[in-house]
Formats: sequence, structure tokens, C-alpha cells
Amino acid sequence: MLDKLDHSKDLTEKRKTEHIHISLNEDVEGKNITTGLEEYRFIPNALPELSFDEISLSAAFLDKKLRTPFLISSMTGGTETAYKINRNLAMAAQEKGWTIGLGSMRAAVENEDLGYTFQIRKWAPDVPIIANIGAVQLNYDFGIAQCKKAVEIAEADFLVLHLNTLQEVFQPEGDTNFSNLLSKIEKMAQSLQVPVGVKEVGMGIDQETASRLISAGVQFIDVAGAGGTSWIQVESFRSKNSIRKEAAKAFLDWGIPTADSLVAVRRLNKTVPLVASGGLKHGVDAAKSLALGANLAGFGRMLLPAAVENDVEPLLEQMERIEFELRAAMFGIGVGSVEELAQTKRIVKKT
Repeated sequence: MLDKLDHSKDLTEKRKTEHIHISLNEDVEGKNITTGLEEYRFIPNALPELSFDEISLSAAFLDKKLRTPFLISSMTGGTETAYKINRNLAMAAQEKGWTIGLGSMRAAVENEDLGYTFQIRKWAPDVPIIANIGAVQLNYDFGIAQCKKAVEIAEADFLVLHLNTLQEVFQPEGDTNFSNLLSKIEKMAQSLQVPVGVKEVGMGIDQETASRLISAGVQFIDVAGAGGTSWIQVESFRSKNSIRKEAAKAFLDWGIPTADSLVAVRRLNKTVPLVASGGLKHGVDAAKSLALGANLAGFGRMLLPAAVENDVEPLLEQMERIEFELRAAMFGIGVGSVEELAQTKRIVKKT
């Protein structure tokens, strides 16, 4: 049994390390598909009647009051390198008041020796933390106890179950039984003491799926649309299977653009908390996302190069720039708060 656990740990660490290396060094963005946010523009307000210094980025998500409407999207965990990345991300999140999501915690639930790579509360005592488990694991012996354990390990405020169908198909060791998951997601949403949400991983969530999830009691949705990292392409770099490597090229433009997914889900439901992530590059992308209905704007792989540095300062500078860009966009259309941004009529789709 110990040999089996050690082998599983070795495979997990190898996979996670490869994910980090590939994400940093290879071109893993989709092709011929964008976030769709470039299709929208703001109508500037030349007379905003407010002071730039008075603009507030304070926000709310579920029952949490936040200093900013930003999320560090789920990225990694399970290795020593991932631990250092998560530590830097946590320290920066605490400093700037960003919510932080963790990478898939399956490894830590199965092997407590890896739990420390997700235990970031000591560096982020005051910001929300989102624990993360693959929804498909509910078909592979994960239940309420395992999900509770993930929340406990991370001292998390929320749990997100991620949907990653095609990543699992292209992953050499992927789990591909996604049958009858909705009822299990519903049970999890009813049973845990923390809010349970669902996210995609870069392919977007369509309106019909969102409707089923909301009806099942899911308390927030991260649309995680296309236009940024394609996990099909990440896995194709890992694959030794020539058929899968070649097949990945057919899926370079797969997914729902982030803006399209966000608008569709918000049109479906006016109140469910939404995260917009997937290819956001700067604070203007965040401003557009918030104006189109998101409650939080998530940034992932674009933060990774700074997060691997020994010094947290490059990461803080990057986050400071994103915040400045959001404030500047808000000032440029004459809104002084995130609440006002959510109600603005000054965002239009290009013709």
C-alpha cells in the first residue's frame, strides 16, 4: 500500500511540475479564438464629476467584503515548486486584498504529505481562499468527507468544483467518467458548510449548463472561458501519444469566449455570483468583465512568471498595475465604485 501511495505521489509531482514548466515556457494559448472582450468598448465620459483619488475598488462576493474585485485564479499545488508559487501568491493576495484560488487539491486529500503546498492561510489571513477539487473525482471515490478535508487543509472560505472534460481526455492519466455528476454536485452543495461553486478551466460554461448548475444549488460560477490558456494544448505537450498530440491541433479554437459565456450566464440569472476568468490580460479587461456582469475578475497564468520569482515584489507590481488600469477605466467613464461600474450603460459592443 505504501509503495502504491509513493508511486501515486511521484506521478502527481511529475504531472504538476510538468504543468508549471509547460505553462511558463510553451505556447499554450488557443488560436483563432479570443476572450471576446475586445468586441466591447467603453464610451468615455469627458466630464466625470469625480476625483480619481476617491475611486473605490471595494467589492463583495457572497458574504465576504473585499478590498478589490480581483481573484488569483486556481493554478497549482502538490509540489515544492508549487508551494513556493502559492506562498508568493498568498503573500501578494494579502497585501493587495485579492481573493485567491488554489489548484486542484486531490493530491493533498489523497496524500497528507502534500497538504503543506496548499496551506497558505498563514500568509493570507484576511482574504478569501477557494479550495478546489475536480468535479469528476466525485465519480472516483471522492465524496463529502474528501471535499471537507480539502476545505480543512486550505482553511478555505469556499470550495470550487472544476469541470475539465477535454483536459482529462487529452491528459495521459486522465479521468474521463463524467456521467451522472450533476446529482453529486447538488449533494455537495447541500452538504458542505462553505459555499460550493463550479468553474471551467478555459473552455467556458454555456447558458444551459449554468441553468442546471444553479438549479442544483451551486452558489457561484466561474465561467473560465476561452481566450487564454488551453489545457488541451498543455496536455498535448505532455503526451507521448502521437494521435492525441496531433488531435490537439484540431481543438486550438475550442471553447466559448469568456465574454460570451459571462454575458449568457448573467442574462440567465441576475443574482448568482459570477467570476470572469480566462485570458484576462489587464485592468481594462477586468473593467469590461465587471461591467458585463461579473462580481470578480480572475487572473491566472499571466501572473505565473512573476510568482516563480524569489521576491514577491514583481508580482505586487503586476497586481498594482492591474488595479491602476481598473481605476483609470472607471475614472474614464465616470464611475466611482464597483457597484456603479456594474450598472454602467457606457459599455457597448462594437459594430
